[in-house]
Amino acid sequence: MEFSIKSGKAEKQAIDCVVVGVYENDQLSASASSIDKASGGFIASMLKRGDMDGKLGSTLLLHDVSGTDSDRVLLVGLGKEAALVEKDYRKAVVAAAKALLKTGAKDVANFLAEVKVGTQDATWKVSQLVDATRDSLYQFDAMKAKKEQKEAKSGLMKLEIHLAEQEDNQATQQSLKEALALAVGVSFTKDLGNLPPNVCTPTYLAEEAKAMAKTYGLTVEVLEREALQKLGMGSFLGVAQGSAQPPKLIVLQHSKGKKDQKPVVLVGKGITFDTGGISLKPGAEMDEMKYDMCGAASVLGTFKAIAEMDLPLNVVGIIPTCENMPDANATRPGDVLTSMSGLTIEVLNTDAEGRLILCDALTYAERFEPSAVVDIATLTGACVIALGHHASGLFSNQDHLAKELLKAGEETLDRAWHMPLWDDYQSQLDSNFADMANIGGRPAGSITAACFLSRFTKKYDWAHLDIAGTASRSGKEKGATGRPVPLLTQFLKNRAAKA
Repeated sequence: MEFSIKSGKAEKQAIDCVVVGVYENDQLSASASSIDKASGGFIASMLKRGDMDGKLGSTLLLHDVSGTDSDRVLLVGLGKEAALVEKDYRKAVVAAAKALLKTGAKDVANFLAEVKVGTQDATWKVSQLVDATRDSLYQFDAMKAKKEQKEAKSGLMKLEIHLAEQEDNQATQQSLKEALALAVGVSFTKDLGNLPPNVCTPTYLAEEAKAMAKTYGLTVEVLEREALQKLGMGSFLGVAQGSAQPPKLIVLQHSKGKKDQKPVVLVGKGITFDTGGISLKPGAEMDEMKYDMCGAASVLGTFKAIAEMDLPLNVVGIIPTCENMPDANATRPGDVLTSMSGLTIEVLNTDAEGRLILCDALTYAERFEPSAVVDIATLTGACVIALGHHASGLFSNQDHLAKELLKAGEETLDRAWHMPLWDDYQSQLDSNFADMANIGGRPAGSITAACFLSRFTKKYDWAHLDIAGTASRSGKEKGATGRPVPLLTQFLKNRAAKA
């Protein structure tokens, strides 16, 4: 789908459909008012008759409105004008995109970027329009014999984002470019997450990383089992030893910053399928354990986004990837593993495997002398209980880093919530037989998981994003969400701007 930024009067658009906003209490946005005037008060009269109430997310499609050059006019409810905030704007934009899919419109002029949304400028609204529209069009049909593209069914091919003339400038054009780059990264992350586990194996992820490196001029290295053994990654290998699929440690480098600039390191959990191992999961919804590699997928998607942007920053991606299977060779509850750091771990539950592969990757990150390390993982069901599916859990050993990530999440509506990482919780990981246990019991499960990881991050600034509740959806809309690629990309953009 093609996106562009334009300016002009709504009633003068010789196009398949024009999208304008209306508020509650019969209030019109500037462009809706312009169309209303050109049509002799047609829209105002419809609102007074109750054909539309302007409630947030409501839509009404009009055909052949007199005084206009477009075939259709789509009215989108914005709620109360004074109350329109970021999340409500996003809801309205999504409603518009979904309504457009039901029309035969090919070329669309969208005027929703003109409305006031808190203190947000045109660049933010452009980004949201692109993201919401691309998200609405997304579908995964790679494994279907019969493919049906939403664009083909609806005919939607071009979207013009209309701004006031003074807003159509270099900054908004750049925001469009970056929004499209982000959309590529988010879609890539969704695709990886949605692939079945018999296709998206550790080897498949490694090949995708290699292909990306070739396309964008990145540096890539894939460490195999023998190399992992030499590094002493006993914790990572302990998880992998029950699977016939060989483990991989994928290392990507985007080196577009200054030579002496310390890199930001992103570490993504890549369990391509999680049975729970010997501590076998219940059968219900086990198919969704293919999403246990969404941390890895988000790192790859973020790399694709920043590569498309040619972001002037040094970034390293580290992805430990393997399966967690209940083979005869699998790690047992009660086994003791020796991590790359030298610390020993008593495995009390083999289903707490994500932290076991991440801890070795976090130790490996030390060699890059990072400015910051952020790991991303579908780590704990406890985080879903704590935060549901709206916010990712955020833990950090540095408040300033946590604030950076929280800010990026608010800017992109890909929000996180700062969780405690107090020493008070550390004792739950005590073991009689090793330096630590891999679980700390039911209380504060997401916190003790983060406490476990924190023991391997003492040499740098570190944050942990638990995306168990945000990386995918269940039920009728089951599928990967692409989160937290928007948050991570914005975080890196903000860092690049200060570099």
